[in-house]
Amino acid sequence: MTSSAPLTNGIFRFGPLRKFERWLNAMPHPSSVIEIAPSHVAAARWGRSRGNLESYAIEPLGVGTIVASPIEANVVKPDAVRAALRRVLARALLHGGPVALLVPDPVVRVFILTLDNLPRRADEARPLLRWRLKKSVPFDVEETVVSWMRQKGRDANAEVVTAVARHRIVREYEQIVEAVAGSPGVVLSSTLASLALLDERGATLLIRVSGRTMTTVIVNGVNLAVYRSTEMPVDSALFEPRAMLDEVYPAIAYYQDTWGGAIDRARLAGFGAREEVFRRAIMGELKIATSPLADTVGAQQFAPKVKDLIRQDLDALVGWMMNGGS
Repeated sequence: MTSSAPLTNGIFRFGPLRKFERWLNAMPHPSSVIEIAPSHVAAARWGRSRGNLESYAIEPLGVGTIVASPIEANVVKPDAVRAALRRVLARALLHGGPVALLVPDPVVRVFILTLDNLPRRADEARPLLRWRLKKSVPFDVEETVVSWMRQKGRDANAEVVTAVARHRIVREYEQIVEAVAGSPGVVLSSTLASLALLDERGATLLIRVSGRTMTTVIVNGVNLAVYRSTEMPVDSALFEPRAMLDEVYPAIAYYQDTWGGAIDRARLAGFGAREEVFRRAIMGELKIATSPLADTVGAQQFAPKVKDLIRQDLDALVGWMMNGGS
């Protein structure tokens, strides 16, 4: 997703082992990636060979510096974010050039639409998708950036996975980067970047938390089946397993009604030191194998320092590389 240049027909290619359909037929894949999250700013530089992490850095942000929202201003303290980004770039040895920019999940709303006939031309498809989303987003669809991809849903139904964000919110993040590090070549949400780490066989449930945002995703093979992002009442360090399960159950119920069958496994990201508590809760309630995102087949192929990034809740930086970011 970009907001400073016209979109063509989507955001990016995501998925395990790079078998998901491209969201863009031709999109930039800079080797440098920056993540701006409510809790931190991070950056990584990837080498030409797959999985070659040349450098990375992370800098924490104070509470309230970034307040993720699809509607209201996000960057509350821009000077603090710019200062943190400068320190990160200096340590990660990123010196200008195009970068990929990862933003908080609430900024990008994701929908799975059933559409029998979506025009191939982007200038014809975009107005149709905006019209379909008019009553589903809490802002004027005419002031949005929209990206999409086609997929075959259950029983080969034609589906369009659509991502939409308010233009001025995306520009807040872009302007931070432009002031310090050059021009973002592509923008997407952190969880969308992380999906490349998921297993491609069967049905995988991903539960990913960042600050007060919990994103629940179910991927069936190479299809995105469920995507649900929710603001929790408290930060992830404080909410309890029951609150997590209450958010997960509707996603699973929808998946079972729509796709049928069971969830094969669950992956967790962002839970930090409390991960084991939540892992046991999921296994006890849902009776499915549950493990950290760093334990996926895709993640296991990489060197320890790359897997450490995932364990430090910087999985989005690794996911970007797997999407073709290097």
